[in-house]
Amino acid sequence: MTHATRMLVAVDEGVDSEALQAILPIDPEIQIVGVVHGLEDSWTTLQETPTDLLVVACPGASDRALFLVDGAVKQRPERPVVVVVCDGSPNGFVQRVFEAGADDLLTLPQTQEDVLFALRKAVARKQGASAATGVALSPMICVLGPKGGTGKTLTSCNLAVSLAESGHKVAVVDLDLQFGDVGLALGLAPERTIYELVKSGGSLDDEKLDGYLATHPSGARALIAPTRPDHAGIVTTEFLREVYAALRASHEYVIVDTPPGFTPEVIASIDSSSHVCMVGMLDSLSLKNTKLGLETLELMGYDGERMRLVLNRADSRVGITLDDVVSIIGRKPDVLVPSDRDIPRSVNEGTPIVLAKARSDAAKAFKSLAAMYELREGSKNGGRRRWGRKR
Repeated sequence: MTHATRMLVAVDEGVDSEALQAILPIDPEIQIVGVVHGLEDSWTTLQETPTDLLVVACPGASDRALFLVDGAVKQRPERPVVVVVCDGSPNGFVQRVFEAGADDLLTLPQTQEDVLFALRKAVARKQGASAATGVALSPMICVLGPKGGTGKTLTSCNLAVSLAESGHKVAVVDLDLQFGDVGLALGLAPERTIYELVKSGGSLDDEKLDGYLATHPSGARALIAPTRPDHAGIVTTEFLREVYAALRASHEYVIVDTPPGFTPEVIASIDSSSHVCMVGMLDSLSLKNTKLGLETLELMGYDGERMRLVLNRADSRVGITLDDVVSIIGRKPDVLVPSDRDIPRSVNEGTPIVLAKARSDAAKAFKSLAAMYELREGSKNGGRRRWGRKR
């Protein structure tokens, strides 16, 4: 580390202060900027005090601690959070801690050396790759659709290929762990999937991850879903966060194709993302679920300016107008993808429509979506380095 990591310790009610104080590390690399008793006061201090690392100490299972972790992660996703359970068994609490966004969980008793190692690991996992290269983590676009069959995979694959065709280094992750179709949509054989990556064990680094990414002719890379539904359970939310951090450190764009609904894996992906792309269709059921999906994101505290809305089959004559869509959803779609008989054919052939029929209106719509992300990130980053194929 080039400077001391500023650590704030938030202490929940019922924590043995002496036991906690005994395990806090004394190290020049860790600067404790405050030990605050009471999680409400800790949240206030967190807003006012520059911190690089948050430690949340609780006596056992604590909803207050989960609330603080969730808020801290949403406020600054790049800041690692470590939860310390000081008394009692964390059984049943562990999964909830990681679903809230924590990077690690420790249970007492621990030595100062063990705690210091865990804190260093959390910082390195979340920030190490970014700090080493001197650049911020790349954008991660989570493609959502509460209703199945709206075209999430279609959107994810065409967006990924469009960005890759523009010379960007892109990775797409198939998060539909039971029935993912990214491999089929891109015409890629599932030789190695995320299941094999988990089973490989050991630490996760760029070189290792690269060996499990399939390469599309456009230059886009894909982490393919397991080939069997029963393999899905092995992929944890904690592991997904590690994958996302590694991909964002080594690619210009990361796109996550999600299953329907707000599963723990989807929620973890939303929390890790920089942007959300909501996909709906021109029918009443889809529009109702799209509205509920957007409202759920708002309840989660997701910034509306970081959301994009794509409407598939937008020219279908089903008695619903664009004005009706705006009235139902509460916002105007950013991209309208027209119906095109070549789209299902392109999916069956494993060639995205932006390549199969590059001049079609549907292809132009997906390319316009890619341009929105290029424009937003290009203006923010002052012209990023481009990767991929030579044009």
